[in-house]
Amino acid sequence: MAALYSVTVQDINAHDFNRAYAAYLKRSGKLEIPKWVDIVKTGTNKELAPYDPDWFYIRAAQKSNVYDRETDPSCSIGTHGPIASVARHIYLRRGVGVGALKKLHGGTVNRGSRPSHHVKSSGSIARKVLQALEKINVLEADENGGRKITVDGQRDLDRIAASVAQARA
Repeated sequence: MAALYSVTVQDINAHDFNRAYAAYLKRSGKLEIPKWVDIVKTGTNKELAPYDPDWFYIRAAQKSNVYDRETDPSCSIGTHGPIASVARHIYLRRGVGVGALKKLHGGTVNRGSRPSHHVKSSGSIARKVLQALEKINVLEADENGGRKITVDGQRDLDRIAASVAQARA
């Protein structure tokens, strides 16, 4: 007889969780998407905006900038996005703010014949993602700076993680 235990976000694959959570957010319709999402670049290191119109929820990478039309044209349809990956990241590391998310989602800038350097991603996108998650009561401000998961947010994330684990079993 197998032992029963609760499944958390830490127990399942990040890719599977982010895909499931992005689908949940899109289905629920609670999240307000900014009007500028279809034309904005995700950072100064990018030449074009993401192909997928739903990249704000849905994107094909662990970090939100790895696969897009500049790096891999075959990956134009994403599977999870900044919202899902930010929620998971803050679940695992309490106290993350806009600056840490800019650094996390940054990438390498092509400087021609000069050596490449890491640059931060857009702060506006990171800020809007955090504000959207706060508005639906998944995140709240941490007293020590940054954001933390609310009790309701943790329950939702763990419930989705359990459904992903059950689907994989």
